[in-house]
Parts: sequence; structure tokens; C-alpha cells
Amino acid sequence: MQHIIHRAADRGIKDIGWLKSQFSFSFSNYYHPGKQGFGLLKVFNDDVVQAGGGFGLHPHMNMEIISVMLQGKMNHKDTMGYSEEVTEDWVQIMSAGTGLRHEEHNIGEDEVKFLQIWIEPKLQNIQPRYQRRYFPKAKRRNQLVTIVSNEEGQAHCWINQNAKLSLGLFDKGQQLSYAFTPLNKCVYLFVISGVVSIAGEALQEKDAIGIWDTGSFNVHVEQDASFIVIEVPVNH
Repeated sequence: MQHIIHRAADRGIKDIGWLKSQFSFSFSNYYHPGKQGFGLLKVFNDDVVQAGGGFGLHPHMNMEIISVMLQGKMNHKDTMGYSEEVTEDWVQIMSAGTGLRHEEHNIGEDEVKFLQIWIEPKLQNIQPRYQRRYFPKAKRRNQLVTIVSNEEGQAHCWINQNAKLSLGLFDKGQQLSYAFTPLNKCVYLFVISGVVSIAGEALQEKDAIGIWDTGSFNVHVEQDASFIVIEVPVNH
């Protein structure tokens, strides 16, 4: 098994007042020659939006964009006609395809915290689409729950790529084994809270590990922890 550790303190930082972002990979004003994505995972941003702040109408094209809501209340409006509200434990996706524009703002009184994830698509120039699903913590305790897949279904969101995203919420002392889908995949695991250990490496809150050249790996939960597992192709 091959792996690389990304420590929380080594992420890129952007602070413009209403928005505080920490970047795992090169994005916006942050550039790192060794952090240009991981496989087809191109963007992983840990965002905090202050009350009243938000992203004005802006375009996307040919990218799979996933938002995982950790806290607060945010709106979503797009040129496909959707006008939604998303709160804690909701996951939303946009398959941008031939192009769309959208906006999102913090419409609550508390900070919005969410993970912004971009994955390169399998097919170019598809018809844009939007979807959201709800994953309450009460139904996720001590299990790894699929939140995004390449397969259609009612239990999760689906995107235009051979990818799988899962959320874990585990008590201290739990252990789990993660098995890759086909072997041409890599996994990026990000610790949202708590502490886990993988391959002898202790991962604290907001640390991450990239894993490849294996068919499975084990996760040991050292403290109550939540984390996201992103499995994507290594390349096209």
C-alpha cells in the first residue's frame, strides 16, 4: 500500500472576511506544485461562510461538484431552475456538463461550514443536473454510508464519474476495513473531527491521507470521529 499524509496545518488558506477557506489542493490564490489534486479529485476545500456572506452567481462547466453540509443553513439557486435550502447533513451535487450558473449564500444566523469537492467528469458536455440527499447522523452511527456514487438510486446522490463518496461516524474503539471497488482507484480520506489511525499513521482533525496501490485498508478509531472517504479513478 502506498500513501501520502496531508496535515491540516499544511493546507492553503484564504480569508476574505465573509469566507474562510482551507485548501487541500491548489486552488484560487493557493498554489503548491505537489498538490494538484489526487487522481481525478481536483478540489477539496474546507469552507466557512459567515452569516450574510455568500457566493454570487458564477459559472461552472464539465465538473462534478459536491457540497457536504457540516453546519448552518445555505441556499442554492441555479440556472436550471432549482431554488433550495440545504442544512447540516445534506449533500448536494451538480454535474455541470455543458454549463450552468449558480449562487449560494448563508441564510441563517450561524456560520455555514461545508466541504466543497470537485471531481473531473467521465463524459464531457452532458446535460447539467442537480440533486440533493439527506443523511442524518442518527442513521449513520458506527457505519460507513455511501453519499455519492456513479450509480443511480434513491439512497444517495449520483454523479458522472466512477467515484464513490462515503461518510463515517464512529465511536472510539471501532475498527473498519475499506475495500476498493476496482483496483485502478485511489482513496482520499479526510478527518472531519476526532482521531483515526491508518497504516500506523495517526490522523487528527482536518488531517487527510491519500492511499493507492492496494485493494483495501483498515481504519482504527482512536477517538470518536467523523470522516469522509473519496474513492476516484487514478486517471482517465
